[in-house]
Order: sequence, then structure tokens, then C-alpha cells
Amino acid sequence: MKHRLAFLVAAAALAAGATAAHAQQVIKLTAVAGHPPAFLWVKLLDEFYIPEVDKRLAAAGNKHKIEWTKAWGGTLVKLGGESKGIADGVGDLGFVSTVFEAPKFPLQNVSYFTPFGTDDLGLVTRTVADMQKNIPAMADAWTKNGLVYLGGAALDTYHLWTKFPVTKYEDLQGKKISAPGPAANWIRNTGAVAVAGNLNSYYEDLKSGVSDGVIVFTTGAWGAKLHEVAPHITKVNFGAMFAGGIAMNKSRFDRLPPEVQQVLREVGDAYSAEFAKAQSAAAGTLMQNMAGAGAKVADLSEAERKRWADALPHVAKTWADDVTAKGLPGQQVLEAYMGGLTKAGVKLPRDWSR
Repeated sequence: MKHRLAFLVAAAALAAGATAAHAQQVIKLTAVAGHPPAFLWVKLLDEFYIPEVDKRLAAAGNKHKIEWTKAWGGTLVKLGGESKGIADGVGDLGFVSTVFEAPKFPLQNVSYFTPFGTDDLGLVTRTVADMQKNIPAMADAWTKNGLVYLGGAALDTYHLWTKFPVTKYEDLQGKKISAPGPAANWIRNTGAVAVAGNLNSYYEDLKSGVSDGVIVFTTGAWGAKLHEVAPHITKVNFGAMFAGGIAMNKSRFDRLPPEVQQVLREVGDAYSAEFAKAQSAAAGTLMQNMAGAGAKVADLSEAERKRWADALPHVAKTWADDVTAKGLPGQQVLEAYMGGLTKAGVKLPRDWSR
């Protein structure tokens, strides 16, 4: 009798274990990024987003478990090709840099054509997120490319690193300024000459005289050690810029259980907030570090900031007209972005929607 009882107890335990194992669904996902984890947006994807998703799934009853494969630094998907790589299923989820994929995400780059905005990274990210919910064409950019948007990130505000002091935009007259992509618009009508470049070339360009200054964000400037060759830092506050976000293969996402989808979205929102907080803190600390290393840091006055903004051609209208010609709501996006900033209390030196 005792043996029979022991057998039944053991059988029941095995059955319970088998049922529990059967009840837990294991989901295999590959996370990718073109940048390495040295960049905060990838670091937080690795060290915050993924662990937080795992934590919340476990807390929800452990019915679903994700087995992650991580492929950072372009090992599976190269920089600028993330959206295609994820849509094609090379990776399931990853960081898509919309700033490097402007043809696919033209409306998401509105901040780059509305300089002198806000240094509030979180506000820029939330404003773009709200626009993506309320303006179908913005949401469609992700859907048309086979993606689901989960959470975003904005780069800290851009300033000016130069070999000479700057107190007004006229000080740029005749100077060569590295101003990549849309940032070249930010020095039009100042008398400066825009020079193409990137974070990998800025240091040598400044050192060799190819350029006399550069427009860049603080965290990037510190990593490239630009204060060593351009020791005059003018805090112009061209604005924080929406740079991209975490996205997932749409067909893969649609096949997931609703509760897993919800966790991925909720943690995406948390990632956006965490990134804004961490990036802002890093920018402040690194600016202090550069000052401590001998850089001369000065704020451009609000009056001069407005003069500079007013001196520029209507770069936003040119951009809006261009995307409108392609069948997209350029003016609506401009008005929504400017409206989002002003509603939050930002005092804009120039309203680009007018």
C-alpha cells in the first residue's frame, strides 16, 4: 500500500511538472542593432528593455518565456539597414535609426527641419509618439515597412564646437562648419560654409583644418573628444532630435499572444522614458567633464538665438512642400510638432508651422 501511495504521489508530481512545462510557451526572438552597445540606445535595449520584458512576463504568471539572441554592432544587420533586416526576418526586433533611413521615414525626421526647438528629449519623443498615433501617415511608415513601433529615442540637443569663440551667428562668417545632413540648413544665411562629415571624421577634420567647427550633440562630441581640437563650446540649443526607436517584425508581432504584445509595448514606453532620463543626465555630466578638461563653455543668449533662427530661410516649409509633393501631410506634421512643443510650454524663437 505504501509503495502504491508513493508511486501515485510521484506520478502526480511528474504530471504536474509536465503540465507546468507544457503550459509555459517559449518564444525565440533575435534582437539586432547596427550600432554597438557603447551607444546608449543599444545599451538600454540590451540592459533595460530585454530584462524588463523578461521580468514582467515572469510576474504575469510565467506563462510565456522569451529566449533571446542578441546581435549588436552590425553583426546581423548593418547600420541604415535595420528596418529591412527586421522586416525580412533576419532579426525579429531591434533599434531602427529613422535619421539614417529618411526615405522610408520622412515624417519622423520633422525635428531635423525645425531647429531651435527644445532640449527636452522626453518631450520630443512623446510628441513624435503622439503624432504617430494621431497622424495615419506617420504610423503607416512603420506598417508599410513591415514593422511595429514599440518605443523611441531622441538625441540630446545639438550645440556648436569651434576653434574660435561665438557670441552671434555673424561670427561664423567665412568659417567651415561640419554640419551633416539636414543640420547644414541650420547655418544657411550665416556666412558659414557647410562641410560634410560624421562622428568618425570630425576630430581629424578639425585638427587638419578641413573644418573650423562642428554642429553636434554633447554625448557624441565627448565620445569623439572634439573639445580637444575645438575648445570653444557654444550652447546654441538647436534642439533634441528624434532619431528612431525599437521596432519589431510585424508578422512576428501579430502572431504573439496578446499579453506578450502588451508587455512589449508597455516596456517600449518605459524604455523611451528611461532613455530620455539617462541621455539627459549623461549630456549634463559630459558637458561638465569637457569644461573641466579646459573647454570654454558659453551660452548663446536667447536674443541671439532668436536672431539666428529668424535669419534662416524657411527650411521647414521647403521640407513640408517636398514631402507633400510625395503625397504626405507635411504641413499637418509641422503644425502637430510645433503644437506639441508649445502646448508643453516651450518658448520657440521661431514657429516653423507659419
